Amino acid sequence: MPADPFHHPALLYRSDGEYVAATTAFVTDGLAAGDPVAVAVPSARLALIEGSLGAAARDVLMLDMTEAGRNPGRIIPAVLRGFADRHPGRHVRIIGEPIWPERTRDEYAACAQHEALINLSFAGRPATIMCPYDVRTLSDEVIGEAARTHPVLRDASGTWTSADYAPEQVVEGHNRPFDEPESCVSLHFDSSNLSSARALAAREAAALGFTGDRLDDIRLTVAELGANSLDHGGGAGLLRVWQADGRLVCEVSDRGHITDPLVGRRPVDPRQSGSRGLLIVNLLSDLVRVHTRPGATTVRAYFDSAS
Repeated sequence: MPADPFHHPALLYRSDGEYVAATTAFVTDGLAAGDPVAVAVPSARLALIEGSLGAAARDVLMLDMTEAGRNPGRIIPAVLRGFADRHPGRHVRIIGEPIWPERTRDEYAACAQHEALINLSFAGRPATIMCPYDVRTLSDEVIGEAARTHPVLRDASGTWTSADYAPEQVVEGHNRPFDEPESCVSLHFDSSNLSSARALAAREAAALGFTGDRLDDIRLTVAELGANSLDHGGGAGLLRVWQADGRLVCEVSDRGHITDPLVGRRPVDPRQSGSRGLLIVNLLSDLVRVHTRPGATTVRAYFDSAS
């Protein structure tokens, strides 16, 4: 069996100097080989890499991951596949740093699942995606899960195969029931009153100061989640809406079961028919969390406060 052309190393760095040396070498080696190269890291890290690359930075797609990857569920379809799919048949190099200390617990869980699912999304494709981890500021738990989501680890001393590589365990390990909200407004819906579910979410969002396009995004998110419940969740669902930590949360639960771990993370050609509801939700929301098991699925979409 031929070797998989996809490579997914984690870079464990302990200083800015190690970070710049490793990332700059990764980029310049790619450019020298004629590979399309993209860098998606937090803005402060982006500035370090740009400064080290100098004029060569003009040949690299530079993205602020705090914006492009605000929702970790958006990173595979909109950042990684979004770049790789623009270069069909070519080996691409991407630096993607989705985890930083300010990520919340829920954001980190989504990030860990994202890192695990990169392997499934890119299996068999000619690409190298290197993911930096700041050993100085990230917890032992995070670094330990990096070893389970990346088949290869590297640091300033060298490169080695991860003995703990088990991405499926990470995906399932973060597929946990959610904590209950302290209070919420709710509505049971079916095909007869889905519009009422959209209106409820919009009313709660408007009360928090959401307007214009963001209000439309919330309406569309609830519409797509509701449509999924009608089509795949037993024909009905429950919408709950509340505010938590400066965010609007829209939750839809039903009797469905999501068995495809990449649902909502595959780019969809707009000319092709078929469901793309969870993809739209990922693209519009600031965070999406999913808990699914046979006979029950809950999706939470979070929107940062408009105030």
